[in-house]
Amino acid sequence: MSETAVSPPGRAAGWRERLDRIVVTMREISSQTDPQEMVRRYGARTEGIVHRDRLVTLSRRGHEHPEFRVTRDSQWKDPINPWSQRDRLPVLRGGLLAELIYGDEPRVIDDVQSAPDDPGAPYLAGQRSVLAVPLYDRGVALNMVLMMRKEPAAFSPEDLPEQVWLSNLFGRATHSLVLSDELRRAYQAADDELKVVADIQRSLLPAALPEVPGLDLAAHYETSRHAGGDYYDFFPVGDDRWGVLIADVSGHGTPAAVLMAITRTLARMDPEPPACPADLLTRLNRRLAELYTMQNGTFVTAFYGVYDAADRSLCYASAGHNPPRLKRCADGTLITLSGTAGLPLGIDRDTAYGRATQRLVPGDQIVFYTDGITEAFSPAGELFGTERLDRVLSNCGVTARGLVDEVLAAVRTFAAGRPADDDRTLLVAKVR
Repeated sequence: MSETAVSPPGRAAGWRERLDRIVVTMREISSQTDPQEMVRRYGARTEGIVHRDRLVTLSRRGHEHPEFRVTRDSQWKDPINPWSQRDRLPVLRGGLLAELIYGDEPRVIDDVQSAPDDPGAPYLAGQRSVLAVPLYDRGVALNMVLMMRKEPAAFSPEDLPEQVWLSNLFGRATHSLVLSDELRRAYQAADDELKVVADIQRSLLPAALPEVPGLDLAAHYETSRHAGGDYYDFFPVGDDRWGVLIADVSGHGTPAAVLMAITRTLARMDPEPPACPADLLTRLNRRLAELYTMQNGTFVTAFYGVYDAADRSLCYASAGHNPPRLKRCADGTLITLSGTAGLPLGIDRDTAYGRATQRLVPGDQIVFYTDGITEAFSPAGELFGTERLDRVLSNCGVTARGLVDEVLAAVRTFAAGRPADDDRTLLVAKVR
């Protein structure tokens, strides 16, 4: 037969009261997002648990022996935020306080004796007992809490282990909150910079689509992040001839955006873009490989075609890019513009690109795209693919803008809310 020990009513009420107080304290500080406010509230809550007449905190972070800072003092009428107002914190050298914080150990001083010229004397004035609790960071007491009482021998050494434990746990929580706030501000600053990069990048794209005789044009440009590596452009090439370039830089984000800007600059270096698509890709490839990509392993896929309105022909060359899809609405034929193919730009400086020609007829609709379209994922991990793209192209009764909208709607329905994993660029040309 076992017996259950029953605590005396007074003892049971004592631990219950302490538990309730601790729970309320933990709830309150866990809801704080500002470290300064969390410290203030924690100090106010624990003041009734550990009686002290004065509380001073020290820090030697960023200092060398015997220098340190006073980061808090319960007697300051105007509290200083040690994180945002560090330059206002008093800096002291030597004395008893330096001995304590550089001592790296917890201490109980029953009768404080400090010389009048001790740098820390103003903070010890009128106090007789000190409970020194080091706050460790990477094994070193970079900070310290000093609890002080006016009467001597006011602190029991038996309370020291618990105070070291609790104070260090709270110190780590505060430090984590500080780091979280610094990370949030750093992320916001980086996000603001990326938005500027994205704005600059979009300014490199055509401000408006050109008026090409015999063609109805529409475009869509969407990055998976603020800035991306997709690029498209149009070039006037003689009478009633226009070049259309679409490219996709390997990788994502800012690095891809930088190489995209370089690609655009190189593509527009010649006073007059070459009428032969193969010549443009060959020159781009050599310039990228020699100056940029051979050193870092990046590359660019590209498709460049020149449309001649006089005979409705498209002469084109490809550097490892997704071949455009051509839907011949007159008879329902689907044509893949893959008559020429070569390595992506920037892999081999000596690559030469061939060319092919496709005759067009009224009603033809051509979709130029980057792989962010066909490689869009469903929630189940399935790719959108070219078959689904081709099914959208079967609608021949829409304008170029309408076809762009239908392709995007099909991709977004397929993705079912999943964010884009890659940049998505789409150009549609419909022969009138």
